[in-house]
Amino acid sequence: MKKQSRSSLLTLVLLPLFGILCVCFSMDRVPAAVLSLLTVAAAALSLRTRTYTLSNGKQITQPASRALLIAVVLVDVVLASGRLTGFDLSIISKRGGQFFVILDKIFHPDFSYFEKVVNPLMDTIKMSILGSFIGATLALPISVLASTNIDKSKGVVWFLRILLMVVRTLPTLVIAKFAALIFGLGTFAGTVAIIVFTFGVISKMMYESIETIDMGAFEAVESFGGTKFQSFWAACMPQILPTYLSYCLYALEMNIRAAAILGYVGAGGIGLLMDERIGWRDYNGLGMVLLALFVVVVLIERLSQYLRRRLS
Repeated sequence: MKKQSRSSLLTLVLLPLFGILCVCFSMDRVPAAVLSLLTVAAAALSLRTRTYTLSNGKQITQPASRALLIAVVLVDVVLASGRLTGFDLSIISKRGGQFFVILDKIFHPDFSYFEKVVNPLMDTIKMSILGSFIGATLALPISVLASTNIDKSKGVVWFLRILLMVVRTLPTLVIAKFAALIFGLGTFAGTVAIIVFTFGVISKMMYESIETIDMGAFEAVESFGGTKFQSFWAACMPQILPTYLSYCLYALEMNIRAAAILGYVGAGGIGLLMDERIGWRDYNGLGMVLLALFVVVVLIERLSQYLRRRLS
C-alpha cells in the first residue's frame, strides 16, 4: 500500500514536470493526437481495480488510483496553456540577460535625483493616509449593518454584501482611472481610489469578524432597555476594536504600495515619476525612486508592527 501511494505521488509530480519541459523545449512537436491518446489511456488505467487475497482467504479490492489521470490532465492543461499564450523559452534565453543589465542600473541609484522624488513621495504618503482613514471610517458602520447577528433585516444585509462584492471586484487602478476621468488628474483621484478600495476590504473583513463575537453581553444590554447602537457600543465595540485597528494598519500598508502605481493612470504620486523614468530609460533615476519608496514602506511596516504589539 505504501509503495502504491509513493508511485501515485511520483506520478503526480513527475508528469506535470514533463509537461512543463515539453512546453519549454518542444511544445510544437507534441501533437494533440498524442495528448488525446495519453489522456484516454490514463482514464482507462484509472478505472482498473486490483483484488488481493489474504492468507485467511478473504479478498480485498483496492480502489483504482486517479493519480495518473490527474497528472495527464495537468500535462494537457500546461501544454494547452503554453500554446495559447505563445510561451517561447528561446525568447527568454535571448533577451533574459537584459533583465540583469536593467537590474544593475537600478541597484546603482542616482542620488542627485532625490530632490525630485521628495514631493511626489509625500503626495503618495498623504494619499495613502487620508484614503485609508476615510475608507476605514466609512467601513465600520457598513460592516455592522452587514452583520447578520446585529442587523436582522435580510434585505439590508444582502444589499450591502452585494454592494461590497461589487466594490471589491474593481481593481484599484480601474477605480483610479474612473476617478481621474471624473475629478481630473492629480492626487484627489488617487485618494478617491484608495478610499473605495479600503472601504471594500475592511468592510468585508470586519463583518466576518463581527459575526464571530460573543453576543451574550449585547443581548444583556439590550434586555435592560438599551438601543441597538448603545448595546453594540458597550458590548461589542471593545471586542472588535483591536481587530478593527489591526485591519486599518494592514490597509495602510497595502495602500502605500498601491498608491505607488496610481500615477500610471494619472492619479498623481510617485507612480507618475516611475512611469516617466521608465519611459526615458533612466533606470538609475528609477533606482532612486524605488529606494525612497522601499525606505518608506519599511518604516511604515515597522510602525505598524509596533502598534499591533501595543494593541495585543
